[in-house]
Amino acid sequence: METIEALSGECLACKRCELYKTRTNQVFGVGDQNAEVMLIGEGPGEQEDLKGEPFVGRAGKLLDDMLAIIGLDRRIVYIANIVKCRPPKNRDPLPIEQETCFSWLDRQIKLIHPKIIICLGRIAAMTLIRKDFKVTQEHGKWFRYQDADITALYHPAALLRDPHRRPETFVDLKAIHERIKETCNRTSSYTKQDSTITDR
Repeated sequence: METIEALSGECLACKRCELYKTRTNQVFGVGDQNAEVMLIGEGPGEQEDLKGEPFVGRAGKLLDDMLAIIGLDRRIVYIANIVKCRPPKNRDPLPIEQETCFSWLDRQIKLIHPKIIICLGRIAAMTLIRKDFKVTQEHGKWFRYQDADITALYHPAALLRDPHRRPETFVDLKAIHERIKETCNRTSSYTKQDSTITDR
């Protein structure tokens, strides 16, 4: 039976695209292997490449704050990316790179088997929800992916660049909080402490 550890080891040897040549570390994923909530970004940035862990820079700190708003943290979710190696100069991963790397993420999702998937940014949403997904128009809406409810938020890096989008994201987070309480068993016990979220 496949495990996350075995899959990570297999992925570490991947040379399917050119990104392995310029990476410092592969960034496979982190968190609870039995998580009911899975967050998926587009790819590692500079800090993630150096540490080998997703969302550890300024955007990662903001993501931690966003999770805390709804009573979650990295211990009880699982965080991964569409591509596992940093694109040079933090450019968007090319379509061929996304396609080549997607099988690793697909196997991750099947092993984690989350009840809720949160796409962080347009690239993750375009990969998992719909190719023409418009995050500016469709963030916070719910769809289905395999056996999970799936939604998309603005990427934390986008919220750092444009803080005016944060109120919209707070509304989306409140909706995610409610969906967790409705859908999840174990995770919902963590969100009860924040069951009376108020506008900030």
